[in-house]
Amino acid sequence: MDAFWMPFTANRQFKQQPRMLASAKGMHYTDVAGREILDGTAGLWCCNAGHARPRIIEAVSRQIATLDFAPTFQMGHPLPFVLAERLAAIAPESLKHVFFTNSGSESVDTALKIALAYQRARGEGQRTRLIGREKGYHGVGFGGISVGGMVNNRKFFGPMLPGVDHLRHTLDIARNAFTRGLPKHGVELAEDLERLVQLHDASTIAAVIVEPISGSAGVVLPPEGYLKRLREICDKHGIVLIFDEVITGYGRVGDAFAAQRFDVTPDIITTAKGLTNGSVPMGAVFVSDAIHAAFMQGPEGMIDLFHGYTYSGHPLACAAALATLDTYAEEGLFAKAIELGSYWEDAIHALRELPNVIDIRNFGLVGAVELAPREGKPGARAFDVFSKCFHDKGLMVRTTGDVIALSPPLILGKEHIDQIFGRLAEAIRETA
Repeated sequence: MDAFWMPFTANRQFKQQPRMLASAKGMHYTDVAGREILDGTAGLWCCNAGHARPRIIEAVSRQIATLDFAPTFQMGHPLPFVLAERLAAIAPESLKHVFFTNSGSESVDTALKIALAYQRARGEGQRTRLIGREKGYHGVGFGGISVGGMVNNRKFFGPMLPGVDHLRHTLDIARNAFTRGLPKHGVELAEDLERLVQLHDASTIAAVIVEPISGSAGVVLPPEGYLKRLREICDKHGIVLIFDEVITGYGRVGDAFAAQRFDVTPDIITTAKGLTNGSVPMGAVFVSDAIHAAFMQGPEGMIDLFHGYTYSGHPLACAAALATLDTYAEEGLFAKAIELGSYWEDAIHALRELPNVIDIRNFGLVGAVELAPREGKPGARAFDVFSKCFHDKGLMVRTTGDVIALSPPLILGKEHIDQIFGRLAEAIRETA
């Protein structure tokens, strides 16, 4: 097992007691020992339609036998044009242009480059500063880790991009612990953007990027009114607002995107994960009509954006995405986070009195249980719960620090919710 250097993994620890998956179908994985594992995390926030969906399997199989690859630099094939139209149809009203990538990390770096180039195209080339947020996760490219705010993702890799600053995060357990849905306190944290405008001057700021809901930091929710206030401040100062919806996109919180659920439309949305149900790597960046138009003013024979990837709009990824969108639509999966939201909320908050539980957060079909850290061993308690869930309870959860994060496939029913939280409760008690 030594040759594979695993990502975001304590490799030596893992290889002493591996957690190995062999197959998957519907709501479950099967491990190499033949045990059934209930998927409480949609793989890695990505298998929103569950596993081994026939329509997706058939589409990818058919496509690789028909057209395995075609370039999209000065060439094309029909699928990305068809897919972009399908995506534009479910996007917020003014975001009707789509640039394809291969991952959330690439979507973020693409969005940042588009924002910088847009400011230059409209005669504001001095706007080069990017604003992220503490606890933000925006992938692992140098752009993403620069605007991101997770310490371990940054500290090993040097000084990052220049000209980046950060808003304060919105996690306030002291005032908002055990809130059901969006926190009541913290809208004033959006005024941090005005503080940074006063510090740097608006004329230097190109874009602000935030996750509507932070996933990797442990499900950090926006206070009521927070995102609307960010939108107002960006409008006031000519700043591009980017929503990173790699986790929240494609039905996770109800509606296609969190922007629609929260009724706040950014200028750019980054996506990936649920776009293809995790079956083939792909990302998509949604860009506003106004930003796109700014690039279409030069000579028709000139490349309008000097950016792209060999696999942008890859035939297999497009086929998988189209079949995924069909599956979402046929089964009404974007509505599941609203239909089951109350039941999910009641079930997760029923864990409130368990040992060491210090906060519970939820919205749509996303949830987090935060545990008190063990003295001198941050993250150890949650990891023990995570390990107990997998090895003894047949349940897959996520852990980040001392937070247990949950984001199940949208095909789940109430019986799966009962199983998820019943097994998680047992694991929390048994590791106390």
